[in-house]
Amino acid sequence: MPETSGGSVVGRIYGNLGRLLGGKAAAGLISLGYMAISARALGPADYGVLILVHTYVMTVGGIIEFPGWHAVVRYGAQALAADDRARLTRLLVFAGLVELAGGALAVIVAALLAPILGPRLGWSPVAIAFAAPYSLAVLASIRATPAGYLQLTGRFDLLGAHNVVAPVVRLAGAAAAVMAHAGLRGFLIAWLIAALAEWAAMWALGAWAARGELAAFDRRGGLSMVAEENRGLWRFMWAANADITLSEFVGRASPLAVGWLLGPAAAGLYAVAQRATAVLSQPAQILGQAAYAELARLAAAGDRGPRIRAALWRAIAIAFLAATPVCLVIGLFGTRLAVLMAGSAFAAAGTVMLWLTLAKALQLAGPPISAALTALGRPGLSVKANLISGLGLLVLLPPLLAWRGLEGAGLHAVLQAGIGIALLAIAVWRETRGDALPLAGARL
Repeated sequence: MPETSGGSVVGRIYGNLGRLLGGKAAAGLISLGYMAISARALGPADYGVLILVHTYVMTVGGIIEFPGWHAVVRYGAQALAADDRARLTRLLVFAGLVELAGGALAVIVAALLAPILGPRLGWSPVAIAFAAPYSLAVLASIRATPAGYLQLTGRFDLLGAHNVVAPVVRLAGAAAAVMAHAGLRGFLIAWLIAALAEWAAMWALGAWAARGELAAFDRRGGLSMVAEENRGLWRFMWAANADITLSEFVGRASPLAVGWLLGPAAAGLYAVAQRATAVLSQPAQILGQAAYAELARLAAAGDRGPRIRAALWRAIAIAFLAATPVCLVIGLFGTRLAVLMAGSAFAAAGTVMLWLTLAKALQLAGPPISAALTALGRPGLSVKANLISGLGLLVLLPPLLAWRGLEGAGLHAVLQAGIGIALLAIAVWRETRGDALPLAGARL
């Protein structure tokens, strides 16, 4: 049986993180390449439209889709602990069907709303005409079931490899669009192909990793047994997905608000600033994924207090230390970095870059804390924190944009991050106190 002390769990969390970051580091470098090509080829306005179209589609998908990776990892860990492969197979089929159904609905809604919302976001006629087929890009995020299975079985090497699929396709597509003088439409086609490749690759990797490891699907019992043998499954999935939806919506609402109120060119500048801070935000998301599998195992083994808290705080402290040099570099050379990344037309992105960097540094603690609350069967607490700091503070974004322009979006991001992390920290501290009573089932 594996060690369950805080130190050993942290070691496994960062071992998982290391395997993921190998692919993510490569993806980050490649993304700088395709961003430099597309930003220079399109300019701030058209590059902003490209970003707004993609953000709109992914926002609609994030609201409607119903990913099940939290449930796959949490209940799958229980099935593996009981050596019940049939239960795990039923869980995967159930989660996959629910996710694919939500994805199909999201594609339809995104296509129907695009002609209505596109003009208000400043899209060009070319973008509006291509918005319906681009709605298929929602599929890029309809891959949580195989991703959850790979996390559950420790195949973080495959998850790391998957990280480079979309960036490689985007880079090749961006180069092809420039050589063909295809303009905005060419870049939209390239981004769509990358999204479809990202979707197909994850399902293929999940199927390959699961070969010979699962039981044959029992059609006689069907899926009716899934909710019965996984107590609290539906409540858990609703709460976990509400948390994901809120956190992703808040992150995507800012560029949409910038485009809505300040125009596509400002959205292009904001996108470049965000890309610079992705060096912090992407590892934060991966840290949450890497931590969740280990924290779920601790919770399944009955450890619900000091050990989880110790592992969590150590993981977060290391993340903060690693982020410090990045914050210093961007603080000193933000404007030069924006010009280096996207060209002189994007120099103004440096003004908002430092604020976004500080916000992303604070948010490093968010994904692992949310992962801990979910592993403890309390995703609803994370939902409440995100609801207050995310949606609750969105009302401040328009006046901040009116007051400080693009810089107001950065100030808003810092405010959201600080309040959100404070609320999450209070919640996880209360749930992991040594004198806390054990929680029964999947209480939310």
